[in-house]
Amino acid sequence: MTRIEVLRGDITTLAVDAIVNAANTSLLGGGGVDGAIHRKGGPKILEECKAIRNRQGGCATGEAVITSGGNLNAKFVIHTVGPVWSGVDHGKLDVLLANAYRNSLALALQHNVTTIAFPNISTGIYGFPKPRAAEIAIREVQNFLTKQPTIAKVFFVCFDEENFDLYETLLTSRR
Repeated sequence: MTRIEVLRGDITTLAVDAIVNAANTSLLGGGGVDGAIHRKGGPKILEECKAIRNRQGGCATGEAVITSGGNLNAKFVIHTVGPVWSGVDHGKLDVLLANAYRNSLALALQHNVTTIAFPNISTGIYGFPKPRAAEIAIREVQNFLTKQPTIAKVFFVCFDEENFDLYETLLTSRR
């Protein structure tokens, strides 16, 4: 049995221990998956995000914080901030995206999460090239899972067909 699975659909509907939110640094919601999680999860998530902001001033790119799942089927939401693709050092952006996955998984481990679902971080409005982002995501999750048997299942939840096909192809080639 593989510990990584690719799904196509809406991450907010999954019954898992934690879903990962592709958040912005303010933690106050936004568009895409971030907006969907805040809308469906209800005001409790926003209240907890505001408390985190008051305590530490938001969430830096590559870092992760955790809240309850509010009205979602998930116990927790792990909010991580991926990098915005731009003309700057692409190697640095790769590291920041890798950190977003690693820090999310480390936080999951601290909260005894055994099932976790990731969206395609930074590939929407942040413009990170989808093939490059998929490579980084799969590499980081596979590396983490080889060292940590606690997490039983990781889902990559793709909203669009292009990301779904990319993840399926990459995972099939690595099995």
